Amino acid sequence: MAQQMKEYEELILPNGIRIVHRQVSNTKIAHCGCILNIGSRDEKPHQQGIAHFWEHMAFKGTKKRKAYHILSRVDSVGGELNAYTTKEKICFYASLLENHFEKAVELISDITFNSIFPEREIKKERGVILEEMSMYKDDPADAIRDEFDEVIFQDHSLGYNILGTPESVKSFSQEDFQQFIKENLNTDQVIFSSVSALPFSKVAKIAQKYLSDIPTYQSKRKRKPFESFAPRQIISNKPISQAHCIVGTTSFSIHDPNRIPFFLLVNLLGGPGMNSRLNLGIREKYGFVYGIDASVTAYQDTGLFLVNFATERKTLERCVKLLLKELKKLRETPLGSMQLHQAKQQLVGQLAMSEESNLGFMLMMGKSILDLGRVETLNEVLDKIHAVTAQDIIDLANEIFPEERLSMLTYLPE
Repeated sequence: MAQQMKEYEELILPNGIRIVHRQVSNTKIAHCGCILNIGSRDEKPHQQGIAHFWEHMAFKGTKKRKAYHILSRVDSVGGELNAYTTKEKICFYASLLENHFEKAVELISDITFNSIFPEREIKKERGVILEEMSMYKDDPADAIRDEFDEVIFQDHSLGYNILGTPESVKSFSQEDFQQFIKENLNTDQVIFSSVSALPFSKVAKIAQKYLSDIPTYQSKRKRKPFESFAPRQIISNKPISQAHCIVGTTSFSIHDPNRIPFFLLVNLLGGPGMNSRLNLGIREKYGFVYGIDASVTAYQDTGLFLVNFATERKTLERCVKLLLKELKKLRETPLGSMQLHQAKQQLVGQLAMSEESNLGFMLMMGKSILDLGRVETLNEVLDKIHAVTAQDIIDLANEIFPEERLSMLTYLPE
């Protein structure tokens, strides 16, 4: 009988860095990355955008490499090197043939911990980020999504635009990056995550070689919880051809037992399936929108639920009414046993398919260990989904979807 591979194995280094690995068969590709529990919510007002700018600057020079050598190291063997910044995480990661795995580990440890932030490169990259800001501002679908965070979280750092402001981005110096890292880096809040066919013993040996000598960092940072939500309705006139609208409110944190049942509810309302209630009730029935979706993001201490769509100005009011009608239906009408069963089956299938992506699993594994201290197995998550009742759905809809709890941001064509 074939031996069942473990969900994942881990090793904690003396400096606190955790190495986690999932061994999978039938692949020649290795995925690995460093995930840090630092994001834009850890910035002070004058530091807005510095976490994202750091992510860019990691590719611009270390104590032993210039930008060209960083960019060529993985690309020259046909691999991919990438990074991203969110409200709560920064991640540097690579995918490449497993026989080059050590190259990736060495490079990722170098750019994560040994960046030198050359002033000349800061100046150049500042221009790149200002262009990135302009690109997002020119796309109303992106711009409204960023602005909605400010509508919900207002002056709290969760409301900061991840890219920062033009003023803050123009102000950063080498010293500012070093200071931000010193204020926020904890080596026991760093995960080196890996998925490949390599055995754990080999992965651990290579990772130890490059990560064991990293000094122990222990910042005193404490994240300020978000506690003061107040719904707001805001309308802006923009030089655009369609009306864009987001409706949403705060929801459950990553630690809340309601997180997975609520995810089921949001998936039923406006998930990626073409049979979601919003897609059937607004796109298919009336043809008012090209796409309408509902999503939820869970943070350490709160969450964000939103519905996002674009439509003709003349059909905007009708779309909002139809959306509110769907939310009311979920608050008042219990799901039949068949409807609930189908909603569960759909979400279970989506989650099982997402686990097919080894890159996705590698990133999820690192994030999950930082947030929860462990990786929930697919079976654990499925058990939680199967345990949801029709009454749970009604209770959650009544907690999160009352009209008086909803904020709305609208962009109208001038």
